[in-house]
Amino acid sequence: MIALLAMLVTAGVGARQGTEVTLPSGPGPLGNPLKGFAPWSSVGTKLNAPVSMAYVDASWRDLEPIKGSYAFDAWEGSAWKTPLAKDKPVVLRIYMDYPGRPSGIPDWLLSAGLRTHSYSEYGGGKAPDYTDPNLQKSLLDFIRALGARYDKNPRVAYIELGLLGFWGEWHTYPHSEMFASDAFQLKVIDAYHLAFPDKPLMARNPSYTSCKNNWIGFHDDMIPDDSDGSEAWKFLPSMAAAGLSNNWKVAPIGGEMVPGAAEKYLGDSWDELIAAVKHGHMSWIGPYSPPMVENPSPQFKDHQNALERMLGYQFRLTKFGAVQEISEGETQTISLSGINEGVAPFYGSWPLEFVLIDSSDAVVERELSTIDVRTWLPGDFSSKFSCSLKAQPGLYRIGVGILDPSNSKPAVKFANRLSIVSGYTVLGSVRIVKRNSAMN
Repeated sequence: MIALLAMLVTAGVGARQGTEVTLPSGPGPLGNPLKGFAPWSSVGTKLNAPVSMAYVDASWRDLEPIKGSYAFDAWEGSAWKTPLAKDKPVVLRIYMDYPGRPSGIPDWLLSAGLRTHSYSEYGGGKAPDYTDPNLQKSLLDFIRALGARYDKNPRVAYIELGLLGFWGEWHTYPHSEMFASDAFQLKVIDAYHLAFPDKPLMARNPSYTSCKNNWIGFHDDMIPDDSDGSEAWKFLPSMAAAGLSNNWKVAPIGGEMVPGAAEKYLGDSWDELIAAVKHGHMSWIGPYSPPMVENPSPQFKDHQNALERMLGYQFRLTKFGAVQEISEGETQTISLSGINEGVAPFYGSWPLEFVLIDSSDAVVERELSTIDVRTWLPGDFSSKFSCSLKAQPGLYRIGVGILDPSNSKPAVKFANRLSIVSGYTVLGSVRIVKRNSAMN
């Protein structure tokens, strides 16, 4: 076993100083997971570029058609297996009240006497009476069921809180009297936090008292029109006023581009879009997003690629150090340095794995590290790993990979010109010799 302990410490007594090499940089990769663009799952495959995520919404009515009986299997079998969403992580939002669509309130709640309030704006709809005790208890029960189903599910990338307000956006503007009280909002937030200890959660409005938590992410659904500016109500000023401007260090920031405005903001108004993405440390854009534009111009495509590389993380490895010849079982230090060239960290709890690769390209030893790649914030990062190489004597390449937990395969590409073997990025080589043949 390669026994890479992945500790942020130097090697133990007896370790020999390794040789450090500079790793060649390369173009930023496209299509990396948990970042970039997340179009509606229903748009099909008519996009101008591949994407790494899909945006999926659903009504509470569809997911709990009978009280206490959930239709998760049927819904996933449809919404998660569209040509676009198949085998991709999804951004998930569930709603009760979506203007212009049929009500998302379960029939069994309405039959039990739940009142609704009609409105005509945005195509019209009916808002539920959020003071109803039966609705409140049932909604909290539903959130617990969601957590049991999806907190550990690697197909879910991010969860927008949804459920409350028009579109699940936590407002009923201009009918504020229809919205849930602060007290019930807090109960919903607490229920989500308990139900999803391992899944990134995103709220819509940082100005609400209920959403002022340092662990939560946010989504701005009018990027960049409502993202920044002198107006206090705008997205980023609201986050600053709430003291949440640094939440991006632990939870994702994203949201939807102004519908239909991609050509504007990847054209003449490009600087405004980039400023919002940088200032907001945004990781993804969707469901309306640039890949949905048909027949994009060369400038549009260049800007789209630059935007995708900027969103979220982009890891470029800069240096790798290791003892190049070592005896069997001898402890040494492996060092790895790099730069996160993106505007945000990686938010998935995905393991970092090191492997030994033999001359036939077979992975002969592997070890999961305890390094948390979520700590690689924008800027420089550096780690040292204590390891003991116990493979048979021979010449090996050392590879590294960030593993997708859905299939335990390397999924994150680095901005380097380095060889890839079985998905692992090759950092360097090591020769293992019999103990009595080790170099002094």
